[in-house]
Parts: sequence; C-alpha cells; structure tokens
Amino acid sequence: MDRGKIRALALFSGGLDSALAIKTVLEQGVDVIALNFVSHFFGGKNEKAENMAKQLGIRLEYIDFKKRHTGVVQDPVYGYGKNMNPCIDCHSLMFKIAGELLEEYDAQFVISGEVLGQRPMSQNSQALEKVKLLSGMHDLVLRPLSAKLLPPSKAEIEGWVDREKLLDIQGRSRHRQMELMEKYGIVDYPSPGGGCLLTDPAYSDRLRIVEEDGLLEEKNAYIFYLLREARFFRFAKGRYLFVGRNHESNMKISEFTAEGNGEFFAYSAEVPGPRLLSNVNLTGEEKEFAKKLFSTYSKVKGNERVNINICGIIEEIDIVDKEKFEKEKKLYQII
Repeated sequence: MDRGKIRALALFSGGLDSALAIKTVLEQGVDVIALNFVSHFFGGKNEKAENMAKQLGIRLEYIDFKKRHTGVVQDPVYGYGKNMNPCIDCHSLMFKIAGELLEEYDAQFVISGEVLGQRPMSQNSQALEKVKLLSGMHDLVLRPLSAKLLPPSKAEIEGWVDREKLLDIQGRSRHRQMELMEKYGIVDYPSPGGGCLLTDPAYSDRLRIVEEDGLLEEKNAYIFYLLREARFFRFAKGRYLFVGRNHESNMKISEFTAEGNGEFFAYSAEVPGPRLLSNVNLTGEEKEFAKKLFSTYSKVKGNERVNINICGIIEEIDIVDKEKFEKEKKLYQII
C-alpha cells in the first residue's frame, strides 16, 4: 500500500493523551482524522477539542452515539467502575463504531490515547485486551503511547507505522507526556482529568436511582441532563420533580417541555423563580408541594402570595410556613 495513503481514525477527547497519540502517528507521515464521540454524559462540540485539533492540524469529526451508548450504560458486559462508568464497554463501543467508519473515511486502523496502567481497572493489560475483543477490532487497534509494551498491531506488522518510533509509557504519571508535548511545541492543552459525568460520584448516585427505578432509557434522556443541572426531588419510585437552579437550567426545562417531555410543567410570569418539570402527572399532594417549592425558591422566598402557571392554569400559592416545609422537603430531596 502506498504509504502516502495511510490514514488512521483517532478516538479524541482533546486532552493530553489523545493529542499525543495523534502527534506520535502524525510524525510518521500517517494522516489522522479525529473522532470526538458525543453521548449524553460526555463529548460534544467544545473549545478544548477544537483548539487541540487546530494545533495538531487535523480534521475533527463529532460522532453522535447517544442511543447506542445509553444501551451500554444500561447493561454493560463488564460492569461498572467505581461509579456508574462502564469504561471497558464504553471504550469498546467507541472502537467498534470507529471500525464501522474506516471504509467511509478511507482509513486503515484506529488509534487511542490509552496508557497501560494509567487507570488500574480499565487500562490494565487484561482490560485493554477485553476492549479489543468486545469491539471486534482485534489487531486494528493501535495505542501509540504504550505500543512497545503491547502485542504488535496490524499497523505495525504491515509497516504502516514504525514500532520503534512508538512509545512505552505506562503508569499514572503524565510527566513524560507533558515533556513530549513541550518537545513538539504544543503547550496549550487542558489539565489531565475526567470529563465523563459517569465518573462523578454525586451524579452517579442520582443516575443509579433512575436505573433502579427502571427509567434508564433513551426516551428519558432529558432526565439525564436535569440530574446534573436541576434540583432533584423523588416522591416515590419513578416519580420525579426537577426544579431549575439558574437561568440556564430554567431555559432547558422550558426547551424540554416544548419538545413534549414530562407531564407536569410550572412557572410564573409574575415573579422571578424556577421552572419546574415532572416526568409524571402529580397527585394533588405532590402538586401542593411543588407550589411551595416554587414559592420558597422564587424572589418572594415564600413570604408573599404569588400566582403560578401550572400546565396552562393559573393557581395561587399562599404564604409558606417555611420551618414546617423545610422538614417536608427533606423527605423528597436527593442531594
């Protein structure tokens, strides 16, 4: 094969490791197209990825795999990490989809910035092999940063890349990666760290409730967003109320409502305050609780009567006994 036509697809977050993996392969004359995978929990058009792609001089594509990724989060073959993060299954899915795109992008293999031993559970040698096997990609996966410590990939065997010019990085320290980036003149990169909501303990606790209630499904994707951005109240199994924290989450609640999500929506056009959304029709008791919530979180702080629009009907909220209501709130609020 003409070496000038060799191309790789790269799993690309825009962070240090994925950028260095790409640079390592670019240095060997291989063309690289970066794929930033977009789920409900990570990825998406962002300044970090755009800036790094520009520094590397590569093409960046966003790959929406929300629906397929939700399926992995629902039922991962290799289970979860410390939180709700199915890292092995998630990486496998990204490799699998990248493999499906090889022909479309006229590419021969796939690379990633994974480093042997960087994450004890998901990046040990056995886990890296599981990722390859589950993805069905086998020897089409090249991990440039640790390649010399791993079995040769097809790209190395076929001579598409020179194994001797690949790296032997392992462990959690990123000092060597940083030194190499400095050598290449790439100094503007984000600090190493997560970016996936599923590794966040507080978010995972909330999502686990949704999973245990049987609502971890693609049709409830709006709930995944509100778990992060809104105050979360649970009346009973599968009966939720979300309350906006700020202008952004209020606008999102309005957007989700306009798209037909949820069964209960409330706001006030008279008094600044949160917008409320529930995935179910509230009972009379639950609706009264929601009204008090609005009042206490609104500008009047529960101290004045106020009107609220509930599903198109204007209702009045009386002055709230805040001491009594604070105790009631604790029964349902998920911190």
